[in-house]
Amino acid sequence: MPNTALITGASAGIGKELARYHAAQGGDVILTARREESLNELAAELENNHRIKAHVIASDLAASGAGEKLYNDVKAVGLDVDILINNAGFGGHGIHTERDLSAELSMIDLNVKTLAALTHRFGGDMAARGGGRILNVGSTAGFMPGPQQAVYFATKAFVNSFSQAIDHELRPKGVTCTVLAPGYVETEFAEVANLEGTDLTKSERSAASVAKHGYDAMMAGKLVTINEFGLGVLMNWVVPMLPRRMALKMVDRMQSK
Repeated sequence: MPNTALITGASAGIGKELARYHAAQGGDVILTARREESLNELAAELENNHRIKAHVIASDLAASGAGEKLYNDVKAVGLDVDILINNAGFGGHGIHTERDLSAELSMIDLNVKTLAALTHRFGGDMAARGGGRILNVGSTAGFMPGPQQAVYFATKAFVNSFSQAIDHELRPKGVTCTVLAPGYVETEFAEVANLEGTDLTKSERSAASVAKHGYDAMMAGKLVTINEFGLGVLMNWVVPMLPRRMALKMVDRMQSK
């Protein structure tokens, strides 16, 4: 049975652990991210440890048209994608009007536009074949507005909403779409987003544990999954009941240095 997973942002963090977990189940992988050397090292590790086939396609997924280009690159080497894992994304700390605009727009390009393009292309192929699975890595950030990370939180709100709608549209065609919405995870995200030293980054959740949780939820066909029970209660039942100004102040405090 074909079992090839395309994993974006596979060079580190949750994406890397998702690739390891899928390979451990005996599945082939297509690894993509900007850092080709890191991808090649991971591909060698997975092939040696699990006797699977690992393909590397280095790509800057924040570039204009990156989703279409990656789709064409995968097709050019004759591969079909049975599982699409949209993991690539980044954040950035600071007041929106004081941050570099090009960085904010690149965040939208990667977190939203590339994810939507890959879902459209590969999801369409899956539907035509009558089966497939999609895992979009969102965030608990998508459940509320985020002062000092206004664009990042907004992009994850898109991912949360978009993924649920896609599942409803494609499930009758044999394709499921799961959104993984973790809290903070110990990866290089905080360093890239300049969030080190904030209350938001106080967590001991490992990338490996979150990857397993999200992958298992995808295989079970779940719609939305949060990797911690208490966090799920907070996001689904407490935050929606808070006055908007209170929620905004709470998130602002969490992200202040």
